[in-house]
Amino acid sequence: MIVLKTSEEIEGMRAAGEILCKTHLAIRKILKPGLSTMQVNDFADAFMEFKGARPAQKGYQGFPYALCTSLNDVICHGFPREDDILKEGDILSIDNVVEYKGYLSDSCWSYAIGELSDQDQKLMDVTKESLDRAVEVAIDGNRLGDIGHAIQSYAEDQGFSVVRDFVGHGIGKDMHEDPQVPHYGVKGRGRRLIENMVITIEPMINVGTWKMKLDDNGWVARTRDGEKSCQFEHTLVIKKDKADVLTNQDDYSINDEELAWIENYKF
Repeated sequence: MIVLKTSEEIEGMRAAGEILCKTHLAIRKILKPGLSTMQVNDFADAFMEFKGARPAQKGYQGFPYALCTSLNDVICHGFPREDDILKEGDILSIDNVVEYKGYLSDSCWSYAIGELSDQDQKLMDVTKESLDRAVEVAIDGNRLGDIGHAIQSYAEDQGFSVVRDFVGHGIGKDMHEDPQVPHYGVKGRGRRLIENMVITIEPMINVGTWKMKLDDNGWVARTRDGEKSCQFEHTLVIKKDKADVLTNQDDYSINDEELAWIENYKF
């Protein structure tokens, strides 16, 4: 069942989205070769606590970490590890769900570690553009197939593939609500989008095949052919003319208090 959100609920999710965005802005300041993905996880966990928020992924259905850190061939749900050391040319996708005063926001952002190859930079650019194109059509009266088509048609035209096994979703006080939001599909098909639905759009785009395999832990999904993957994700509210994106990092900046906390953090 799809639950349309009230203005109060949307503002609660916006406040969670602000902390989520600031967590990503803080992460951006510390990412560099030589850092482990576990160090990134612990830093983000502590920053969210500093902001009075909770990492909602931690403990969700047994997931043990504050972040999903998906490195290179990992599509999603990557486990932070002490021995995953970031190096020049890596692509790191960081998925983060923040709970603040009972409300949730969800966003994944991908980061280049140092300089990327031309192909890997194109992968990142195409994935971000796929998300942007999907957000443009996520308006009242359109359909879920319009979102999937916007992503699939563009990404495949650029020579990449779209993961089928994982989808976007509704979100509110629960992390995963109806509807499911596929990142592939046929224009004009699927459930109609209605004003004040809140959903995530989170395309996962691969260099090679879209098919995946799971690690033995049952969480970490990798590309079946070992090629790189990239993901960008927003939480957004369906509106009549233009989606209201709750996780737009450009809307926020790190203030002096937050900067001092970042500078004083001990790895």
